[in-house]
Amino acid sequence: MKKKVAFVCVHNSCRSQMAEGWAKKLGNDVLEAYSAGTENYSEVKPKAVEVMEEAKVDMSSHYPKLLSDIPKKIDILITMGCNVVCPYIPCSHSEDWGLDDPSGGPIEGFRETRDIIKDKVDDLIKRIKNNEL
Repeated sequence: MKKKVAFVCVHNSCRSQMAEGWAKKLGNDVLEAYSAGTENYSEVKPKAVEVMEEAKVDMSSHYPKLLSDIPKKIDILITMGCNVVCPYIPCSHSEDWGLDDPSGGPIEGFRETRDIIKDKVDDLIKRIKNNEL
């Protein structure tokens, strides 16, 4: 049975979107991935979409979502490191990945963040497969 994982950040426009993209690409066999934000935002950051396309992850259909747009009950809650205080979300495990937001910076920062998130998603998948989560 797949674990429902939600990646949460303030605007759901960059890091949480990248994490959702990686989770769907790399962990589709064990994860049902969602992402959401705590505040409305107009679009996914174009540089985030661009660097994920470089890594062959299609985020062209992604759009910012709010917590109310994802399932009420999830198994794993991942906050991205944006000091988000989320409303109570029932889950069996939560962790914060402490990632800096590359928004407003050069594309190299987006690439670095993309690669860090890929490693963290890989580790999350490994822990799920090893029944650690």
